[in-house]
Formats: sequence, C-alpha cells, structure tokens
Amino acid sequence: MAEKRRKFDAEFREGAVRIVTETGKPVGQVAKDLGINETTLASWVSRARRVGGAGAGTVSPGDGPAPWRPSGRRSPKRAAPHHQR
Repeated sequence: MAEKRRKFDAEFREGAVRIVTETGKPVGQVAKDLGINETTLASWVSRARRVGGAGAGTVSPGDGPAPWRPSGRRSPKRAAPHHQR
C-alpha cells in the first residue's frame, strides 16, 4: 500500500534549508537527521539557491520535489566527420 504524502510547513522547510546552507553539512546527512527524503530536501535547497542566491534559506510554497526541467545548458555538438569518397 502506498504511503500517505507528508506535508511540511514553510518554517520546517526553511529550517532544513538553513541547516544545509549555514552548516555545510551534506544534504543526505541533514535529510537523514530530519527523517525526510534526500531528494525532497535537495529540491528545497536548489530552489532556495535559485530564488535567493547561494546562501538563501527561503523556500517557495511547494512541499515536494520540483519537476525536472532541463537547465538549458547543452554541451557543444561536435561536427560529424565528413567522409569523402
């Protein structure tokens, strides 16, 4: 049976992000200490950094991982070798 999705209030999310950004502890360790999913915490930290800069502790209202979106960065395409006959 599927687990019920937990909701985290803004204060909890901001506190969790603050622990990561201010202490430098790895996201995985902080998530384990708080009993939350590592991917969820990583998305909160990532979102906070995008919104408020590298050390920001604010998190937008979403309570779970953000959907994956391409960053827009692409590696340069290499020209295919041209074979002459």
